[in-house]
Amino acid sequence: NIHTYGFEGIILGARDKFIPFKKGGIDEIKIFDRELSALEVLLLHDRTQAEEVLSNRKQHLRLLQDHYTAVVDPEVRAARDRLKKIRDEENDFVSDIQEIMVMGDRPTPRPTFILDRGVYSEPGEEVHPNTPESVLAFGSDYPKNRLGLTQWLFDEQNPLTARVYVNRIWQMHFGQGIVETAEDFGAQGSLPSHPDLLDWLAVQFVESDWNIKELHKMIVMSATYRQSSKVTPDLLEKDPENLYLARGPRYRLPAEMIRDNALAVSGLLVDQRGGESVYPYQPEGLWDGLTTKHWAYRYLQEPGDGLYRRSLYSIWKRASPPPGMLIFDVADRGVCTVRRKVSNTPLQALALLNDPQYVEASRVLAEQLITTEEDTSARLTKAFRLLTGRVPDGKEQQVLSAFYDEELENFQQNHSDALAFLSTGEKPWNEDLNPSEVAALGVVVSSIMNTTESFTKK
Repeated sequence: NIHTYGFEGIILGARDKFIPFKKGGIDEIKIFDRELSALEVLLLHDRTQAEEVLSNRKQHLRLLQDHYTAVVDPEVRAARDRLKKIRDEENDFVSDIQEIMVMGDRPTPRPTFILDRGVYSEPGEEVHPNTPESVLAFGSDYPKNRLGLTQWLFDEQNPLTARVYVNRIWQMHFGQGIVETAEDFGAQGSLPSHPDLLDWLAVQFVESDWNIKELHKMIVMSATYRQSSKVTPDLLEKDPENLYLARGPRYRLPAEMIRDNALAVSGLLVDQRGGESVYPYQPEGLWDGLTTKHWAYRYLQEPGDGLYRRSLYSIWKRASPPPGMLIFDVADRGVCTVRRKVSNTPLQALALLNDPQYVEASRVLAEQLITTEEDTSARLTKAFRLLTGRVPDGKEQQVLSAFYDEELENFQQNHSDALAFLSTGEKPWNEDLNPSEVAALGVVVSSIMNTTESFTKK
């Protein structure tokens, strides 16, 4: 019942709104809490025949011995109980061991043929495992199985593996790969904007013994990455997509990072590594419409650290991915997606302003600012800097101050609205603080969180 909607009891002649035993009758239902012996089954079926067995014991000695062993013999019962206890202990021990499915190779490879026009019963020419010679011929010393394929992929002479991986890391940092079509290095893909740079990075990556951390460090410490991302009219005209890297990267954060950033800034993020999937905030009943089965898997949202773990650990149901991430263009995992599409829709602003995860984060950050900063101006400045990475200019400071004063007056006149805002989320609010001030500052923080600068890497 932990993951389902409960057990409704034993139902006879029906199954989940389906009645195969229509207009039938059932008589003498009996349920036993142990396995019956053959003699007991006979007794239930035909009492007269069972009595005949008992009256002719020598003739049915084996049947009586089996009954005695199974039901009466105290030594056998004790041994059975001990065996059950040992098996339960073994099961508990084995259940804690994580298991994964591992495929094995056949002793003799199965022959594979080109099928004539795809007809499975019309085999043609036999084919054998191999790789495209135009990329890299398969070494004669490599076994023609998955181990050999792995060795071929990471051969120092293989021109693809290191370049594909380096390009994806570059895309992670710059928002766009040196080869724009990171998912396609073939004839249908784009040509690299800086082929020599891609070659050099790939060689460095292989020579560092495939050291991923060193690759990240090399990129982020480069002069190219550390450029300002400010766009000037001249640069925008010459290179609107920044293909020639005349300025630093500037792109919207991925869906997971937008949520994680809000949690981190507010101090709600639980920095725990590993563990089972968690159930963050999600609209109630979202999974209920996926099936009419009463035993359907339930969404187990509950108070605790699970609401504030990194998005990496959020439960993922293929038929219903996390809606807060889908709004920000996360892939639905139906197919492998190396390069996500980036959209800009009103639903994204709606989520940032109303999703309990972001409203709660805004309120918690407001409480921290009130307890650590002396005046309103300092609180607004720090909130803006935490969320955007810079200090607001004079005009922005005036807008923030006017907005805060307006919200404070509104909440002072509508105390119930302030309490409603503070009650969003599972984390209780600090009742030692003035609710109108916390709510007003929380709304301002929420609005800053909804600006482009707050969820844009620059």
